[in-house]
Amino acid sequence: MKKLLVTTTALVGFAYGAQAAEITVMSWGGAYAESQIEAYHKPFTAQTGVTVVSVDADNPAVPVEAQVKAGNVSIDVADVEYPDAVRLCDEGMLETIDHSTLPPAPDGTPATQDFLPGLLLDCAVATITFSTIFAYDASVFPEGPTSISDFFDLQKFPGKRGMGKRPRANLEMALMADGVPAAEVYDVLSTPAGVDRAFAKLDSIKGDIIWWEAGAQPPQLLADGEVAMTTAYNGRIFNAAIAENKPFTVVWDGQIQEYDLWVVPKGAPNLEAAMEFVKFSTDTQRLADQAKYISYGPARTSSSALIGLFKDGKTEMLPHMPTNPDNMKNALGSNFEFWADRNKELEERFNAWLAAN
Repeated sequence: MKKLLVTTTALVGFAYGAQAAEITVMSWGGAYAESQIEAYHKPFTAQTGVTVVSVDADNPAVPVEAQVKAGNVSIDVADVEYPDAVRLCDEGMLETIDHSTLPPAPDGTPATQDFLPGLLLDCAVATITFSTIFAYDASVFPEGPTSISDFFDLQKFPGKRGMGKRPRANLEMALMADGVPAAEVYDVLSTPAGVDRAFAKLDSIKGDIIWWEAGAQPPQLLADGEVAMTTAYNGRIFNAAIAENKPFTVVWDGQIQEYDLWVVPKGAPNLEAAMEFVKFSTDTQRLADQAKYISYGPARTSSSALIGLFKDGKTEMLPHMPTNPDNMKNALGSNFEFWADRNKELEERFNAWLAAN
C-alpha cells in the first residue's frame, strides 16, 4: 500500500489534537484519493493540526473487515461502497455515527434533510455519487460506440474489452446490452433465468476480456492500447481525458450509479478525531470542493450550487457529472439491497464462470 502524508504547521484546533497527532484514512488510490487529499485531508490538517495519512487499497472494505475480526485496527476512517457499508454495519464491524452532529447546510437545513435520500446510514455518511460507465479511445473509433450494446458488439467494434473482475455492474450491463430496460434489470436478475441470461451475454465476449481489479487500471489499459474500450469509474476517465489529454470518451448509456461513504471501523484507534474528520469532510463546501478535482457528484443537495470549474480553471464540471440530466437518459441506480443480499452467491457463480473454459 502506498502512503501519502499530508502535513501542516497549523495549530491544533480540537481538544483531542494533542493525543491524536494523526489519523489513517483508507481509500481507493489514484485520482480519487488525490481529490480527497486536496478537498478534505489538507484543509482538515490546516484547521486541526491533525496529520492525515492516506492509505490506498483495491477495496478498503476488505482490510477493514480483516482488521476488526483480528482485533487489530489501524484504520480510523475508510471509504467504502454502499453494499459494503450496509453489510459491515449489520455485522457490527463499524462505529455508529450520530447524524445530528453533522454540519447543517449553509441555510440551516439539517444534514438529515440535506443529504440525498438514503445516503445517511447508521454507520456511514455518503460523500459522492459515481458511475460505472464504459469508455473508448476516440483515436481507435472516431465515430465511436454510442450504446451499451455496442460494448458487446465485437464485429462492429473489434478489440479487447476491459471489465472489472466482479459480478456487480457487469451483470447489469450485460442485461441492458441484451435488451432489458434499465427499470426491469433487477426484476430479471432476481430470477435464475435472468442470471443465466446475463452470463450468456458475458460469454459472447469472454475470450476478449481483460480483467481489472483497481480503479486506476482502466484508463491505463486504454492508454497502453491493451483494450479498445473498457468499463471504468467515470471520474477516472474524466481525469485521464481532461487532466492528461487522453483521447478518451465516456459513453453514458447504461451507466450504473453508486455511492461511496465514510465509515469508522469498530475499534478505530483515534475514534474522536475520526468522527471529527467525517463531520468536517462532509459539510456542504468540502463536498463541493472535491468536485474541483474529479467528476463525482456530491452527496448533499446544497453542494450542487457550489460546483464550478475543474482545477484547470476552464472546464465546467456539471456536464461531466453522472447526475447531469443529459447523462441520465438510460441510467440504472445500483440496487444496494439486492447486492447486500446476493453478492456472495453471485461472486461464487462469477468465480466459477471465470474458471470454466
